[in-house]
Amino acid sequence: MINGQNMGDVAKIRYGLFPMSFNGCEVISVCNALEYCGKPQEVKTVAKYMFRYSMLFGFFGCNPYFIGSALKHFGIESKRCDKNSAGKAFILSAWTGKPFLSTIHTVFCVRESGRIRVYNRYNSCTCERWFDTVEKVFENCRIIAIYSLYKKPLAISL
Repeated sequence: MINGQNMGDVAKIRYGLFPMSFNGCEVISVCNALEYCGKPQEVKTVAKYMFRYSMLFGFFGCNPYFIGSALKHFGIESKRCDKNSAGKAFILSAWTGKPFLSTIHTVFCVRESGRIRVYNRYNSCTCERWFDTVEKVFENCRIIAIYSLYKKPLAISL
């Protein structure tokens, strides 16, 4: 799992005109989701595909409303939902301050033992962080989109 987009080799990978340390959180969240679901992809592969959803050549990262499309492309089913219906694993995008006057940040989250494990919560933190509720992941910030990951039931042959 990738944590700390400003740390290590991932920080140097370019997403559009900028390095991932500046604008790669959506790509990193999708990479973490793919890893979690057992379908890992190289960061460069995911970034190359997701660049079609970049905003202003990547200056504003990737449009968070297209994260579900990227997940689907790599074989992961997801559904956009609200904070009350986010499942066991989900991707969460939120404003880091006032809407439209601040940046956004996107993270991959997994519910475990009644808490939420968050990957890549901060640029320079190389470990995951834990929160009690979805609201506390981005406390006092407005949520933009949540994509809950789910697995389709296996078809039963008779």
